[in-house]
Amino acid sequence: MLQKSALGKALHYLDGQWQRLRCFLDDGRITLDNNPAENAIRPFVVGRKNWLFSHTPSGAHGSAAIYSLMETAKGNGLSPYDDLQFVFETLPILG
Repeated sequence: MLQKSALGKALHYLDGQWQRLRCFLDDGRITLDNNPAENAIRPFVVGRKNWLFSHTPSGAHGSAAIYSLMETAKGNGLSPYDDLQFVFETLPILG
């Protein structure tokens, strides 16, 4: 079979990923796909589209920071509202 054929490319790729495939086969806790990871980052993609309409770069950075806090809280099973409330109550007041 030719290495440049579709099957040849697939087999070459498989050979390069063999160690990872073995890891997956040896440990049943490892998932076959990365859907949970893809779903976890989806809100950031939506947020990135919204940041395009920020009036200033610092506004976009601020939005991204708050969005990151919220998604991290959700990802760790915490309440984003409680997390934000804690942050705002403990932040020093800038004057």
